[in-house]
Amino acid sequence: MRIFNFSAGPAVLPEEVLKCAAAEMMDWHGSGMSVMEMSHRGREFTGIAEKAEADLRSLLGIPADYKVLFLQGGAIAEFAFVPLNLLGGRRSADYVNTGEWSKKAIKEARQYCAARVAASSEDRAFTYVPERAGWELDPNAAYVHVCTNETIGGVEFHFTPDTGNVPLVADMSSHFLSRPVEVSKYGVIYAGAQKNAGAAGLTLVIVRDDLLDRAAPITPSVFRWKEQAENESMVNTPPTWAIYVAGLVFEWLLAQGGLAATERRNIEKSALLYDFLDRSSLYRNPVDPVDRSRMNIPFRLQDAALDEAFLKGAKEHGLIQLKGHRSVGGMRASIYNAMPLAGVQALVDYMKEFERRHA
Repeated sequence: MRIFNFSAGPAVLPEEVLKCAAAEMMDWHGSGMSVMEMSHRGREFTGIAEKAEADLRSLLGIPADYKVLFLQGGAIAEFAFVPLNLLGGRRSADYVNTGEWSKKAIKEARQYCAARVAASSEDRAFTYVPERAGWELDPNAAYVHVCTNETIGGVEFHFTPDTGNVPLVADMSSHFLSRPVEVSKYGVIYAGAQKNAGAAGLTLVIVRDDLLDRAAPITPSVFRWKEQAENESMVNTPPTWAIYVAGLVFEWLLAQGGLAATERRNIEKSALLYDFLDRSSLYRNPVDPVDRSRMNIPFRLQDAALDEAFLKGAKEHGLIQLKGHRSVGGMRASIYNAMPLAGVQALVDYMKEFERRHA
């Protein structure tokens, strides 16, 4: 029996994708091989990779002057690869600090450049996104970096900031493919796949062509975006299985009506949970309503002594991975694309029952 898995990542995958991967595990399309056994340069796998890229371009409407890279190392590795690839001789970059993942990106970037904090929401415990008008941007910065959905704090950008002539770089890991994005407003978009796009081990990087010549000389070839683009993400052996699974997810999203339809479903799911939280006397969500994430919804019980009982009861109801991140505590429900509305409804029903017994 399948349970409802609210893990922040690796996260729930569509059942259709899991069933397809299972059916093709031993023999992909009559090849006599598993995808895991294929040469990454063979006809079979290059076809898988080409279709995955084409489907991703279709989903996001990626312009022709952007490269799509299938890389390894996770979004955390990109915290270093962004400055290595984009400084282009400049000494500084601007960062907007909206939570734990922004802080990690800033800390990593400071090994390579002066990472200026142009705006921060730390003054209110990272419960909001600073308004663009208050950002103190340097027009000579190499780029402006934002984390557009903070997985831990549950804060999401619901606007695309205008950074003028300075390239906008976005870590979209935890809401990638959850809604349409105007890619042309960004210089670089990157995301770990294990939230909405597939299995752990794959990192997606979308980079505008004119930014490919900025890498510092010390950048290793395998982490140099231009070299990976010129070699179709195959400077080294790519994460073949993860690319295959991502391709299945892209197919599934297209079959579900694309990202506009996906966004409508995500709005419905998140509204169901937020509406209950806002009416509750036992639970609360700390995030400014205009900046609440549709993907990651943290909440706390008024009495933290009830946390263990809540989690134990949730597990008995088939609702798992609801414990909040160790750095902030409390609870967190991650309701990515593959989480059905029925899963969110089951969570709300359990929370109502728990409240009746403990309010």
